[in-house]
Amino acid sequence: MIFIVVKFPVKPEYVEEWPQHVESFTSATRAEPGNLWFEWSRSIEDPNTYVLVEAFKDDAAEAHVNSDHFRAGIETMRPLLRRTPDIVSTTIEGADGWSAMGEITID
Repeated sequence: MIFIVVKFPVKPEYVEEWPQHVESFTSATRAEPGNLWFEWSRSIEDPNTYVLVEAFKDDAAEAHVNSDHFRAGIETMRPLLRRTPDIVSTTIEGADGWSAMGEITID
């Protein structure tokens, strides 16, 4: 599984409308074969930053970054950002989704 987290530093004047600006990009990515999840959150430390957590089956991420909707999404986001986003991207061998947290068990 390819696991990716990206922090998007949004200009304050666009932060409230960010989910609407990225809606078509989000929907198209979630519909891709091999997409495991694609979830946006807003940082509580910096409310002008959105955090994207996404995962793809090992062979699906390349198709994602080469898709038309990816390029269109990047161009939509570019003028709304304060600076270049920060990213962590890694391959997790043998994983295919979320696991239950062992330290907290809820019956």
